[in-house]
Amino acid sequence: MTATQRMIALAPLALLCSVTSAFAPLASRPFTTLSHHEFVNVNGIQSSTRHNLMPLPLDGPSILDSTTLTLSFLNQLNENILTMDQTAAEQLAGPFFGASLFPYLGFLFFLNVPQNETPKGVTVGFATCLLFVFLTIPAAIAAKVWYDVSLADCDWIHGSAESMLTITNLVTVVAFRQALSWKEQQEQSGNANVKIPESVVSYDPMVKLVCGLTVLAFITALVPALAGAQVHTPYLDGFMDVPSSQLPWTATHPEPENSLTIATWIIHISSLVEWLVAMGFCWRWADSVGNPRWKGLTWGLLPLHTSGITACTYHLLYNSIPVLVPLQAFLTFVGNTTAMIAAYRIAVSNGWTVPWGEIPFLDASEDDSDYDAGIIREDSQTLVGFEDLGDALAKDNDYIFLVKLFAGCAVASYVVKYGEIWFDFPFQSELNIALAFIFIPSLLNAYKWWKRSQDPTFDGFF
Repeated sequence: MTATQRMIALAPLALLCSVTSAFAPLASRPFTTLSHHEFVNVNGIQSSTRHNLMPLPLDGPSILDSTTLTLSFLNQLNENILTMDQTAAEQLAGPFFGASLFPYLGFLFFLNVPQNETPKGVTVGFATCLLFVFLTIPAAIAAKVWYDVSLADCDWIHGSAESMLTITNLVTVVAFRQALSWKEQQEQSGNANVKIPESVVSYDPMVKLVCGLTVLAFITALVPALAGAQVHTPYLDGFMDVPSSQLPWTATHPEPENSLTIATWIIHISSLVEWLVAMGFCWRWADSVGNPRWKGLTWGLLPLHTSGITACTYHLLYNSIPVLVPLQAFLTFVGNTTAMIAAYRIAVSNGWTVPWGEIPFLDASEDDSDYDAGIIREDSQTLVGFEDLGDALAKDNDYIFLVKLFAGCAVASYVVKYGEIWFDFPFQSELNIALAFIFIPSLLNAYKWWKRSQDPTFDGFF
């Protein structure tokens, strides 16, 4: 690949690093960051990486000189991106992960205003993400202090911490599923007195579920800690893994010590799938309540799904490309901001009064008088994709639905874990391949939702 092609491919990351330079005063001080995923900087470790900017000459450069300086700067910036170490990556990620907390709090506030009538259990599910964030911090500190590695390289702590994100998405999906089932039973029967699920009107059921699952997650970390687990002790003792000696074939490459166990892969893949299902539920909820602004929340959650893909890609390549850490942090900040904007628009469209006055760019002022939720919902029932699993499995009870969901994720985990060792690319640390894994699915996902908004009968690419 030529230098010009590499520069074009890395342009998004160059922009990210340029934006991050505004946070340089923060990065120069010790800090502990909040992480939407597993990357947390601890102990105030300072990076030795510096981006040397080339000053412009004072006598007024020519166009040719300016172009040369610009290309030189971009080439140097791209080279810094390619050679970035873990410490520098965590310091770049820190300000974005920390700042992303504030728009997420705004998202929860706007989502839960009384005018929205958001199912209470759905609010609990999204709010549980805060529990994941705050519990990830001590987990990352433990990995650093005990073993001097990042959280992502210590599977037994990593799996226990990441399971909290799966709990977040699972509770959100179950609560949304119960609310949608109730709404659709009302419409199909024509009876407005269909029994309301407790999770729609009360926080209590999903709070209890979160507490129970959190205790289980804590136990999965406590037991190996007391048993003297080592840095690469597998999560849940690797009970679902297949020893390399028992594989029916000889792989091209041996697995590195920091490879994820099957159980940890299931947690990561199920988090992505559950998030897609939640996005699909937001789309269907718009039809059920007759408010298209809920479809805007599907769009608002899209960057967060891309953030999750980035984390999975980082692990797919055995944590060998540190620049994916700040990229994930940047996408988390963007996603929390777009989710907050979408929730704000839902609140305003439902009659919530803005205390500080209207914001024309954000207010939902479009005319929705022609919106026909019934027609759109009827056509959408033919759609089948990960985001439509809730619809496709609507006749199953919650337990059967979750068993099928996790069984599918388990199959995918085996394919990923034992399939990638047949290829060379996971061991080559190629950033271009990583970006392709991240942005091609994300762009296809975005195109799918755009196409669906234009044509409700669109049923995907296959």
